[in-house]
Amino acid sequence: MPMIATPSVHSLALLLLLSFFLGFAFEDFFEQRKSARPGGVRTFPLLSLGGGVLYWLDPTHLVAFTGGLLVLGVWLSIFYTVHLRERDDQGERNAGLVVLLLNVHAYLLGAIALALPHWVAVGVTVTAVMLLTGRDWLHRLVRKVDTREITTAAQFLILSGVVLPLLPAEPVTPLTSITPRQVWLALTLVSALSYASYLAQRYWQRAAQGLWMAGLGGLYSSTATTVVLARQAAVSESFRRQATAGITLATGIMYLRILVVIAVFNLTLARALAAPMLGLAAVALAIAALQYLIINAPSGEATQPSERGNPLELGAAAVFAALFVAISLASTWVKTEFGTQGIYWLAAIVGFSDIDPFVLNLAQGGTAGIGEHAVAIAVLIAASSNNVLKAAYAVAFGGRRTWPSAVVLVGLAIAGVALAAWLAKIAA
Repeated sequence: MPMIATPSVHSLALLLLLSFFLGFAFEDFFEQRKSARPGGVRTFPLLSLGGGVLYWLDPTHLVAFTGGLLVLGVWLSIFYTVHLRERDDQGERNAGLVVLLLNVHAYLLGAIALALPHWVAVGVTVTAVMLLTGRDWLHRLVRKVDTREITTAAQFLILSGVVLPLLPAEPVTPLTSITPRQVWLALTLVSALSYASYLAQRYWQRAAQGLWMAGLGGLYSSTATTVVLARQAAVSESFRRQATAGITLATGIMYLRILVVIAVFNLTLARALAAPMLGLAAVALAIAALQYLIINAPSGEATQPSERGNPLELGAAAVFAALFVAISLASTWVKTEFGTQGIYWLAAIVGFSDIDPFVLNLAQGGTAGIGEHAVAIAVLIAASSNNVLKAAYAVAFGGRRTWPSAVVLVGLAIAGVALAAWLAKIAA
């Protein structure tokens, strides 16, 4: 008969600690509701110890452990049958399964703590406690969130969790070295970042106040944020302070967002861009703070909801993917026909549209034969070109009320080109 390995002291201590933690949270939660339920600070440790001992006795075939789980299941079934006859405050049947699941969790915790890495036991127990104690908040969130948001998020999870692994990891055409999986991975990263910003602006009330909307908009799209804020400033003088500083702030956040996204795919390129991008971001953020402090705050400063659409809608995803592929093909052709100088001109042109596909294409090596310094220069040129576009939008939609931000954006564009020239001089 093979020797049974003795559980470590650390595993037993963790088992007891987590089971007491789970039982304490369970009892505290139902004590506040004046509701008696099976389980608690004594029951859960006993269940965990019992499950751990039964697992330890037969860790290979799990006969004793499975038998104990069946006995617990029969007992919980009897309780649940009686429990269904009860009514809650609204006269509805008490059909919740949380109590039963937590008792089963306590039993399984014994085997989890002994058989699996400790972070698994800690993770599942903390998650269970958070789901238990956050019931009211989660129910309020469900009532608040639009069903269309859930549907869109589900589609995105399918596209990223199912489609992404199935896409080829090799180039499908000699016209570009970018693979379908790289295209979709870039789409996933940018869309996830944009969607988080979008949800915060839509469901976090404070995001519509002060400079929160502008800061979150910089994570989403500094160009779209500039248009929205300039339009709002044109409608109401009371919004001038928030719009002027917000446009500059969104551009400062844009530099940080681009740097983080590049770092995910190309850490070497991110290091080359760190100094100029962080410097431009710091200048933009400092100017935004000065603008917010200097411009007189109106009484009852206006706050308006964002005008942006959902960035995870399939139409937006398809447009991004198409742009990514088109820019990848164009970059390869331009590099072949005109060399590195052609890439710089292309960077200046794409800056007047969405620069994310261009930046991510370069970060993932979509254009062969270009060194890191040349790619960094192209990114700075694209960002500077995009700032010129935003300056034009600020003047066109906001008029005199947002011209200070337009001046700042042009100044940042000039600074970006100067830094690009500096990098070119270093590389020469």
